[in-house]
This record gives sequence, C-alpha cells and structure tokens, in this order.
Amino acid sequence: MVGFLKGIFSGRKPGMAIELASERIHIVELRKKGDNLKLLTLATTPVPEDVVIDGQIVDTPTMSELIQSTLADNNIKTKRIATAIPGREAVTRLIAVPAELNEEELKDYMDAEAGLYLPFSREEADVDYQKLDLFVDEDGIEKVQVLLVATRKEVTDTYLDTFEQAGLQVDILEVSNFALIRTLKNQLEQFSSNEAAILADIEFDSTELAIVVNGVPQFNRTIPIGLFQVQSALNNAMNLPPSRDVSELQAMTLPVTDTMGALSDPNPGTNAIIKVLAELADELRRSIDFYINQSDGLEIAQLLLAGPGAAIGQLDEFFMQRLAMPATQVDPIEALGISADDREIPVEQRASLGVALGLGLRVS
Repeated sequence: MVGFLKGIFSGRKPGMAIELASERIHIVELRKKGDNLKLLTLATTPVPEDVVIDGQIVDTPTMSELIQSTLADNNIKTKRIATAIPGREAVTRLIAVPAELNEEELKDYMDAEAGLYLPFSREEADVDYQKLDLFVDEDGIEKVQVLLVATRKEVTDTYLDTFEQAGLQVDILEVSNFALIRTLKNQLEQFSSNEAAILADIEFDSTELAIVVNGVPQFNRTIPIGLFQVQSALNNAMNLPPSRDVSELQAMTLPVTDTMGALSDPNPGTNAIIKVLAELADELRRSIDFYINQSDGLEIAQLLLAGPGAAIGQLDEFFMQRLAMPATQVDPIEALGISADDREIPVEQRASLGVALGLGLRVS
C-alpha cells in the first residue's frame, strides 16, 4: 500500500471532516454517543469559479485560504482532518485472488498485479485494497474478492499540499463514493445479495454513478451532467446571464411528466430543465443496462438520488417514470438520524452533505 490512500480502510481517528466540492467547502464534526449521532459543527463556504475544474483543484493557494478563513470564521481549532477525492479521480476494481495467500503474500501480489487494472502506470499511482468475501470459482478453486482502489499520485499530492498550506494534517484521504456509501449504510443493508442499489450522486458539475451490491461498489462512472449544466440550460432558455448560483434551481419542483419524461409545457425554462435531466436519465440507463446485462441473476432494487441535485422537488418521480424503477431522494441528515439541536438546515444544504457526513463518521 502506498501513500495516504492507506487510510481509506482504516478505523476512526479523532478530527474534523472537510469536503472540497467544485462549488463549496463543507466542514462537519459529528459525535457518537451510544447509537445516537450529534452534529456538533457544520460550516460551509462557496468556492469561486476556476479554483476547481473538472473535479481537480487547480488553484491550491486560493483553496487553502478558503479553508483557513472558514475554520477561523467558525472558531474551529482542529488540525487533523479527513477528506475525500472525487470519484472521477479514482479507479476501483474487484479482483479475484488465491484464497491461500497470507497478508504479506497478498501485499506482494497486489503490488505486482495492480498495474494491470489501471489506466495509468503503477509508478504514478497511490494504491490501497481491502479483502472481501471468499468464494469458489467455476473451476472449484477457492478465491477471495479484493477491492482495489487507486488514484494518480498527482491528485493525492494536490489534496495533501492544499491542506498543508492551510496548516492541517490529513489523517484520512478516501474516495467520495465510499464516504457516501457509508452515509447510506442503513438503506443499503435493506437489499439482498442479488439486488443492486443504483446510487446517483448529482453534484455541481457531474453525476457520480455507483452500482452497489452488498455495500460494495461494483461499477462506477462519472457522467458530465450536474446542476451547473441544468442551470446553464435554464439560463440560456430564459435569456439570463450565466450563473453558478443553483439555489433557485434546487428549490424548484418538477412538473409531472408522462412515462417517458416528456413534457408539453409552454415554459421554455421548464422544458430546458427536463431536457437536460432526460439526458442524465438516459446516461444512467445505458450504464445500468451495461452492468446488469453482464451480471447473472442480479436485479435492480432502487435508485438512490443524492448530492445537491437531489434537492429538486419530485426528482424521484421524474426518474421513476423515465427509468421505470423505484427511486428515492436521500436526506443524509435523516438517513443517519442525526440530532442537530434544532438547527435549521435547508433542504438543498441537507442533500449536499452526504459525502461530508460520511467522512464525519470516520472521525466521530
């Protein structure tokens, strides 16, 4: 195992969770007492344009200054944090390896074999892995499934450098998909081993798709359609100037459509929104069909909608009609049963906290 990704499967460490999203920084602190979770700290600040491009931090000084100012403005004194890189920057693979390998032999095996599964050279990669379940293959040989996770060193180095400039130490650096799966653990445990949950994390500038079976991501894809693309289509249709502010879009409620998601509405703005969401639904369908067609006996259990895009009213109804499958909009605060001391957290903000809260569980 190499680099800070070695913390991806480790246990809890005390500290604060900080998510660096394309449009906003989320800072979360949770405390667990028995079976109850309490939200001690929630701080957020917008990220200017051109600081993060296509999921990559391209202006580390500005991002580190934003982190420092947000911590100072909220009187947060932490120095140790957990954070996550976007799913689009990670490679995850399920690999079958001989079951008789001990831990040292498995380490050597993964170091030797990891490069076969990466779209970049092994020397450029930070790699981690986790043993999963034993199984018997078609030749009657006992093997074990291993989940391989890798990212390019330059990505992890950028995150480490950003937080170092902010005077913070990264104890845990994982992948955003994993953090979100941790938040949705209770929902995912409701499904059987032959049921797949489709997790669509609709972020600012993309949607992270994860197909999850038994709590493990089996298939991942980044779709370049997010809230910003929907907002841009709305602005163009209404002859409005470009804007990164998606708060009004998140507060909207979609009209009821027909079974294919079509809409006979004279409002050009509404039609523009529906058109982009229909494109997103079609991309989700292609990926789901691709995976299911290769999986013997696997059924679709439910589409779970998360991320800031999940705040749009009746989005679950739209996807249910368009994709002909059950769909649910996830409220991460409610999913974890978190007590917030009567703090009013707007719906659009609640929907955006899935990754940050999942990170918070690692340090609670």
